[in-house]
Amino acid sequence: MKRNKILKILNPILVVFFLNQAISAIFRDSFSRPAFDIFHKTAGMILLCLIALHIILNFNWVKANYFSK
Repeated sequence: MKRNKILKILNPILVVFFLNQAISAIFRDSFSRPAFDIFHKTAGMILLCLIALHIILNFNWVKANYFSK
């Protein structure tokens, strides 16, 4: 699969996981402890992995804009 096609799939997933983090943090008192662990903590770990993948896929852009000579 090409990089751009992967990013078109990955970016909306990142938005969903980011919104999940924000919403679960705001309404943390409405969740039971096990539900909060799934919705916030576990999804947070997945979000970190997705962010790492996003950075890896965009590393040429990062190099061109931040590490140029």
